[in-house]
Amino acid sequence: MKMENEIMNKTFAALALAGLFALPAVSRADDASGYFINGSVGQSDLRSHTYNKAHDIGYQLDGGYRWAVAPSVLLGVEGGYSYLGSFSVRSPYAGVLPDASLHGWTLGGDAHVNLTSNWYVSGRAGLFHWNGRNTAPSATPVAFNGHGNDWYAGAGFGYDFSNNTSVGLNYDYYDAKKNGTDLSTGLWSVSAEYRF
Repeated sequence: MKMENEIMNKTFAALALAGLFALPAVSRADDASGYFINGSVGQSDLRSHTYNKAHDIGYQLDGGYRWAVAPSVLLGVEGGYSYLGSFSVRSPYAGVLPDASLHGWTLGGDAHVNLTSNWYVSGRAGLFHWNGRNTAPSATPVAFNGHGNDWYAGAGFGYDFSNNTSVGLNYDYYDAKKNGTDLSTGLWSVSAEYRF
């Protein structure tokens, strides 16, 4: 019984000491931590031979929460929706095969690092649950319509106008491959963000 009390007392003391050291980090995190929403729009690029590296307009909408882990570094979680475009066939099968398309839901992590009081760099990565349409490569191409789970990743830089608003330039890559078809698409975009 005495041994158990000593272990409990030491555990309690260690937790209390850890809590004291964590207080400055928590108070600092309260200054910058919080919810955010952002949206971006730009040019998507489908790297498929059948679609001859076609381009379209794509957009994404995201929201999440970031924690301040250092005075100029925020790490967070995000989720959102990405529409990456509809791409016409550029081959003898134009008009016979369907347009390619890709869209889906994202869930992942992100980082926002301030280089100065206004300029920042950012990064994001996570899971991409997609729905898409494409042409399966074969001697006689056939249409593919399906869904899958792959990944996305991106990076960007931008300018913070205030603690709450910023604009940026980003590149995101969405991997989407299944049964021999490849709908993987890149997106160059301009973004705007609001932080609560």
